[in-house]
Amino acid sequence: MDFTEILFAVFIAVVVIVSLISNLLVLLCFICSTEIRKQVPGIFIMNLSFCNLLITVLNMPSTLLGIVKHQQPFGDCICRAVSFLETFLTINTMLSMAALSIDKWIAVVFPLSYSNKMRYKDALFMMCYSWFHSLTFAMVSLLFSWVDYNHIYATCTLRLKEERERRNFTVFTIVFHATSFMLSLLILCFTYLKVLKVARFHCKRIDIITMQTLLLLVDIHPSVKQRCLVEQKKRRQRATKKISIFIGSFIICFAPYVITRLIELLPFVTINQQWGILSKCLTYSKVASDPFVYSLLRQQYKKVLINIVNRMLKRDLYPSSGHNSSLDTENDYCLQRTN
Repeated sequence: MDFTEILFAVFIAVVVIVSLISNLLVLLCFICSTEIRKQVPGIFIMNLSFCNLLITVLNMPSTLLGIVKHQQPFGDCICRAVSFLETFLTINTMLSMAALSIDKWIAVVFPLSYSNKMRYKDALFMMCYSWFHSLTFAMVSLLFSWVDYNHIYATCTLRLKEERERRNFTVFTIVFHATSFMLSLLILCFTYLKVLKVARFHCKRIDIITMQTLLLLVDIHPSVKQRCLVEQKKRRQRATKKISIFIGSFIICFAPYVITRLIELLPFVTINQQWGILSKCLTYSKVASDPFVYSLLRQQYKKVLINIVNRMLKRDLYPSSGHNSSLDTENDYCLQRTN
């Protein structure tokens, strides 16, 4: 192994650890919190974390072993199964992010009719469509035997085996990325830019009210005015920063790999293996960052995790306490159901 391959291997190993812990924490919050389970976004986040967890356990080790061994890491059957799952899970995660953006858009732009426009069964229907959509492309790739080890990316993924199938494989690849990456990106840009527009409008109204109040309070200390002005600026930047993270992380992590897969369809183009592995590693970094982007940094999830830790500490300190036993009976799973 050369120095670059060692860096790739270490990077994937770190991503596996971070992704495994963070996605498990998200699923733990979903299981333990009744409030999160009742909310529509919780369905999309749960599906996203579940898919990310499968990618972490099944696909990342395949790439890691491919880099270390410089060859196909598993037998043909296992490699085809891993490649099938990669196709399925990749589309599923992208569509889950798109569904989260749609939910956010409806909640912010149509707050009064949100409960009618985005019901729990509507969220389940969207997730069922996501699974059906993903499974369709995965099955097509399996039927045409386009699932195999690809040395360019050092992993089990889509691969053109015979030159005579190039035309069909090209059509499939273009449609595959158009209905996954491009469709999800268009939805993300449309919905989050609408959300940003509404957020800026509300910030502007708050700023006007704040300035009018400061003008009326003539005796207020200058430092207080300065703090209010600073808070106004932070409020405007906060909305822009969040939207930039949602859209920017999606583009940075997925675009290089998607563009590379499209460029390699040209018969006269040869993709450098190091670039191929790097683009694949970027997609894996999205798996590790999603829990922080969509859930773990939110106050609701922090509160659930803190409550879980507190319950564990109480059980360790008072293993046979009578006043805890009644609570344990009433909320008997995941260290008591955290609301």
